[in-house]
Order: sequence, then C-alpha cells, then structure tokens
Amino acid sequence: MTAITFNKKIDKLWKDLNGNIDLVHRNKTDVLNYAEEILMDTDAAIRKLKDYASQYTFRDWSEEITFFKLTKPKFVSKFIYYSKLLSIESSRPYADPLVLKKYYETERSNLVCFYQENRDFISYYRRNATYLDKKYFLRFKFDFKMRLSPEFYSYDYEFSTSHDHLVSQLLANDLLDHYLTHKINSQSESDYSSDLIDSVEWTAPKVALIELICALHQTRCFNSGRSEINEIVRWAEKTLNINLGNYHKTLGEIRLRKTDRTKFISLLHQNMEKYLEDLDE
Repeated sequence: MTAITFNKKIDKLWKDLNGNIDLVHRNKTDVLNYAEEILMDTDAAIRKLKDYASQYTFRDWSEEITFFKLTKPKFVSKFIYYSKLLSIESSRPYADPLVLKKYYETERSNLVCFYQENRDFISYYRRNATYLDKKYFLRFKFDFKMRLSPEFYSYDYEFSTSHDHLVSQLLANDLLDHYLTHKINSQSESDYSSDLIDSVEWTAPKVALIELICALHQTRCFNSGRSEINEIVRWAEKTLNINLGNYHKTLGEIRLRKTDRTKFISLLHQNMEKYLEDLDE
C-alpha cells in the first residue's frame, strides 16, 4: 500500500466515523442508546485502522510518530470517551438536582486526578513538544526508566507505542471534562438556561450559520480546537433550537460557489467595519 492510499483510506475512515456519530446523535437522544451504537461504530473503525496499519510500512520514523501521536489517538479517544460516558450515565442516581450535581462533581474529580498524575506528559503533549517523540511514539522503543502504563504488557506491540494510549485517554478526558462541566452547570442553572435559550432564535439562513460554524471550527475557537465540527453543530442546533440538516452537503455547496465562497463571513466583516466607522463619527 502506498502512502497516498494509506492516508486516503484513513481520511475516509475518519470522515465516515464522524458522519455515523453525527447521524446517531440526530436519531437518538437517550445517552445510553446512542453511546452503545457509537461504541460499535468506533470499534469497527479502529479495527479497520489496525488492518490498514498492518498492510503498510512506514517510510520513516517521522511518519510513524505522526500516526501514533496524532492519527490513532483520535480514533481510540472516541471509544474511551463513549465508554466512560456509558458507564457514568448508566450508574447515575435518579435523584434531585443537588444529588445529581454531586455525582457529576465526583466523576469530574477523577479526571482531575488523571491530569495531576500525568501533568508532565500532558504539558509535553499540549506544548506540541517533539524532543521525546522517538521514545513516546515509536514501536519497540520502550524506555523502562520512564513511567509506563500498568497495562503496558496488554498492548499489541505491532499497533501500540508506550504513550499513544495515554494521548487517547487525554483527548477522551478533555471531552468528558467538557461534558461533566456542562452537566454540573445545568443542574444549578437549568431554569435560567432554558429561559435564555427560548429567547434566542437564529433567523438568518441556515447556510449562513453552517458557514460561520465551519469558520469558528477552523479557527479553533471551541475547547482550544479539540471539538469536532459535528459536536459544534449539535451544540448550535440545541442552543438555537434549529435543525441544520445535512451540513456536510451544505459545506460542499459552499465549497462549489463560483464567487465569494465565504459570503456570510464577508457580510459580517462589512457590517462590523460599518459599525465601527459609525462609532468614529
């Protein structure tokens, strides 16, 4: 398998997985139901990813590092996230908001422990450092002087490095932290939030909102760029009480525009400039 074919297969696999996740979220609202289905889809995607990797020989250490530092973790993190989500929600008490808030706070405290225990590596990863990449993200390069996972010997050496799973856990926990924070806040602010959401409605064309969401996503405006666009779309739909439909198709139509592909962004720029000019007068 050539490098071009390998990368194209992975890109399609990632796009298809996110499309499936988005579809499940649109059709199912119960977290237990959608988490189970997404886990099955993600498991199938990871198995395909492993199969692709087994058929491909990395051209150099840099390419192998990229795969285990960036590519594989984004797939595995989805599986970890929805596994934890399923565990948390299937065990949550059916109680009053205060008890439920305490439950979510306890779950979130477990994440804090993870961040503290792995703070050195997390700092390394989030700073986009590279000086230890050959030890962290190359297969068969385990340094036993470094801290290794207790599950180390359960790993598939052909499809694992010493730290790619830790990256997956970090990405998953970042998503889970966002989810739990939202749940905690919603228990104490549910009435206020409901009134606020009901009072705001998107009245511009749907295509304009999709264009704006895509621009914000590309500028890494949400969760330091860790949120996927389908998650942002779902958040916008829920917050603004709107159904954006097949936004992938709409983005394709935006891409095919003959002139001014960022028509709404241009309009925002013009109106903002005019507003500032009026203030100057």
